[in-house]
Amino acid sequence: MANAPHLCFRSFVQALKEDEDLVEINDPVDANLEAAAITRRVCETNDKAPLFNNVLGMHKGLFRILGAPGSLRYSAKDRYGRLARHLALPPTASMREILDKMLSASIVPPIEPRVVPTGPCKENFLDESQVDLTQLPAPVIHQADGGKYIQTYGMHIVQSPDGSWTNWSIARAMVSDDMHLTGLVIEPQHIWQIHQMWKKEGRDVPWALAFGVPPAAIMASSMPIPDGVTEAGYVGAMTGSALELVQCDTNGLLVPATSEIVMEGTLSITETGPEGPFGEMHGYIFPGDTHLWPKYKVNRITYRNDPIMPMSSCGRLTDETHTMIGALAAAEIRKVCQQNGLPVTDAFAPFESQVTWVALCIDTARLREMKTTSKDFSQKVGGVVFNHKAGYTIHRLVLVGDDIDVYHGPDVMWAFSTRCRPNLDETFFEDVRGFPLIPYMSHGNGPPTMGGKVVSDALLPVEYTTGRDWQAADFANSYPEDLKAKVLANWTRMGFREE
Repeated sequence: MANAPHLCFRSFVQALKEDEDLVEINDPVDANLEAAAITRRVCETNDKAPLFNNVLGMHKGLFRILGAPGSLRYSAKDRYGRLARHLALPPTASMREILDKMLSASIVPPIEPRVVPTGPCKENFLDESQVDLTQLPAPVIHQADGGKYIQTYGMHIVQSPDGSWTNWSIARAMVSDDMHLTGLVIEPQHIWQIHQMWKKEGRDVPWALAFGVPPAAIMASSMPIPDGVTEAGYVGAMTGSALELVQCDTNGLLVPATSEIVMEGTLSITETGPEGPFGEMHGYIFPGDTHLWPKYKVNRITYRNDPIMPMSSCGRLTDETHTMIGALAAAEIRKVCQQNGLPVTDAFAPFESQVTWVALCIDTARLREMKTTSKDFSQKVGGVVFNHKAGYTIHRLVLVGDDIDVYHGPDVMWAFSTRCRPNLDETFFEDVRGFPLIPYMSHGNGPPTMGGKVVSDALLPVEYTTGRDWQAADFANSYPEDLKAKVLANWTRMGFREE
């Protein structure tokens, strides 16, 4: 079980190969932009994941690169197949099934991890005297980036000083010098919260960064699960089996035994360095946009034989920053809304919004029973979501009726653009925390960390009172069932491409 694709990154790569969703590139490829350029093109065309087996400058055998580990596939039949493989679901799983699987662990007891004496991640090591991050083939992702971003799809591991809370998370980091990385530690994210705890103690944070971790674990580390919840137990509950962890050699932290590469060290509470700019998930780079962030010191590197470094060449949609961060935030928002008695049946972050929106599907029959108004309902929904951690990265909630498939971007855009009257059907929130990575926050008008959020009500007034009084003018709704069946049966014979 420990070597199943959702619990072992190496097996996950093999599963992609068996799915015919992998392109192995054995020609020399430069980590300086070339690998990322190929991967970015893959993301924008939903092509197969590239595995670069011959990266120029592979120092001491480190490392091959897998691009686009969580991006989309071209075929509609298994569009989310790469994500499904993260969770032991069939490649044909729908986004709803994937998100339900992620949420399943929130209603069952955690299954604690099992500590084993050793694992594949211990097959090789570089001690402190051998570590030189500048010699590794760390990728330059975009030509205007501020450095080599070795950390785009790895998992930071930190623990509270009392040992009661271990957090796994994804946050970008670039090579600073031969022994250090610098990276984002943003309030109120969990890594920031634990950093603050150690700051009060006056000690640097024991830290590890694991690359090529069990795919189910990287999914959990992308999800805004509640403060204090340890992801290892959550992953165990979600997968039905205990994760196998091994102890770091230098600081006692536990890391997944099947990790491809593990960096061990400390996160400084005092020392900072310049970081950025970087082409983030919203698709922008602002040259010269450099800030001081905490430094991570690497004291030891352990790694598997012939290791594989996962890389996210993020930017304009669609890549794993959209399929995972946005989608998993939406899943948690759905749960939070339901826990607060709101008639929300589904939630999803449309890719077209660079996952700054979440569309909420409203059970309009239950809505009518509430005998509420658009303004009161919008205020209640926004108050619940925007004051919760799950709503931190989301700046627009779009309320849609149950005729809209929130997992289908054109559906959401149709409802938003035809049913939500600008201003009159919108409720704004300026007293809630904003997400500074969105360009209109950090490079726009107003404060970068507060406000800028809105609930856009794309429910027409009759949906609050008597119910829907229209019929959509589309293939699904404007033709008899027998005629639609005939058209579909003859589609490819007429010369059209099979969907």
